[in-house]
Amino acid sequence: MRNYITIDGGTTNTRLSLVRDRKVVRTVKLPFGAKAGIDNRDSYRAAVRDAISELRGDAGGEGIYRILASGMITSEFGLCNLPHISAPAGIAELHAGMHETVLNDISDIPFVFIPGIRISGGDLRHTDMMRGEEAELVGLTETPQGGCMYILPGSHSKLITTDSDGRICKFTTMLTGEMISALAQGTILKDAVDLTQSTADSAYLIKGYEYCGANGLNETLFKVRILKNLFGAEADEVYSFFLGAVLFGEVSKVAAADENNVIIGGKEQIKKAMYTLLRHVCDKEITEISKEAVDIAPAMGVISIFEYDK
Repeated sequence: MRNYITIDGGTTNTRLSLVRDRKVVRTVKLPFGAKAGIDNRDSYRAAVRDAISELRGDAGGEGIYRILASGMITSEFGLCNLPHISAPAGIAELHAGMHETVLNDISDIPFVFIPGIRISGGDLRHTDMMRGEEAELVGLTETPQGGCMYILPGSHSKLITTDSDGRICKFTTMLTGEMISALAQGTILKDAVDLTQSTADSAYLIKGYEYCGANGLNETLFKVRILKNLFGAEADEVYSFFLGAVLFGEVSKVAAADENNVIIGGKEQIKKAMYTLLRHVCDKEITEISKEAVDIAPAMGVISIFEYDK
């Protein structure tokens, strides 16, 4: 039985977990991610160091075998700038691309960093990159189904297609989570959109989606303010209209894709909104992954990649 500390290093948040015998014992969440390393790399490293020390104490005398890390923590703003590997790539390729090192200013426990994946299609449309979602996908299903599209909503949402061997072969990135946050907190919409809403109103979600499809995102976003100030819409209605508009491009792309089976993980609020909108606009087979499975997927994924034995 081995103890691991796993790190899911996102753009805006970082989660560190103590995992014993593939069960999450405790998780420490930091309210910032690799983006914080742009401005203050030392404070970012110090926060990660302190969280590791805290979890190490919870492990007791058994100790920690490795610290397994994936996501933006492997970018130029993170702890170890690790090159992407090229698609198609699955668990075997990710295992082969791992990088082990000791970061003495953070911990004497060896780190193992999992690489991201990139596709290089020769033009802008067919070129993309990911960091973290590859581990999340392995954690959700070690052998992804071929011919499926996996949607992983988050700060940078991913639409992922796998080949017949379950390897990631193509994907598209959307700035969904960061866009929602920036628009709702950094514009005049700050007074209208309440991001603490836990559920979306289906009717207004669809209204926002359809209005955006007919009139474009720019106009639709100001209508969010009109809904609140002139129509007196409730907070959940305004939020839902806004979310439906922001998700228009993503949902439209999924609806037009060749894959008939769509599996949605990722952040709960966006996941449920995507499910509602896709059920409305297409007749594909849509499956939601449970919140419990989504929450532990990055931790289980990095362990599966590290322990992979071909």
